[in-house]
Amino acid sequence: MKIGLISDTHSYLDPTVFTHFKDCDEVWHAGDIGDAAVANELEKFKPMRAVFGNIDDKEMQARYPEDLWFTCEGLTIWITHIGGAPPNYNPRIKKILKEKTPDVFICGHSHILRVVKDSAYKMLYLNPGAAGNHGFHPIKTIIRFQINAKIISKLEVIELGKRGMLT
Repeated sequence: MKIGLISDTHSYLDPTVFTHFKDCDEVWHAGDIGDAAVANELEKFKPMRAVFGNIDDKEMQARYPEDLWFTCEGLTIWITHIGGAPPNYNPRIKKILKEKTPDVFICGHSHILRVVKDSAYKMLYLNPGAAGNHGFHPIKTIIRFQINAKIISKLEVIELGKRGMLT
């Protein structure tokens, strides 16, 4: 299973995403999609799993959950927008992790790209950074990887270029 991971588009979808994710089986969006047009374009392109973020309106909140748990190639995946980062997860995340720990925890929100093996929870932490133009991040980033029989491989960070000015 080839995955394209994106977050924090904030109503802007860089056209190069379609090139970078052309061979992906699914696109996973970790929130702050922005508007329905971005979601619609991604859903027309590939099957998409997504969560809403703190800037997403009631329409996006009705369309996508806050937390998305599922299994992919034998791994338990949890996607949410606001999570914090190892070892400083926010209180809501810490509470959930005490009860249930995924193999892969994915979040966005910080606009800071991170790929970390969290040894305390024995899980992989992924934050693809931000792919949109809104925020403080200097470079727009996404992640592409593969999962096959519980093994994550070919994980690549892709830089989409400098964050543009909003028009």
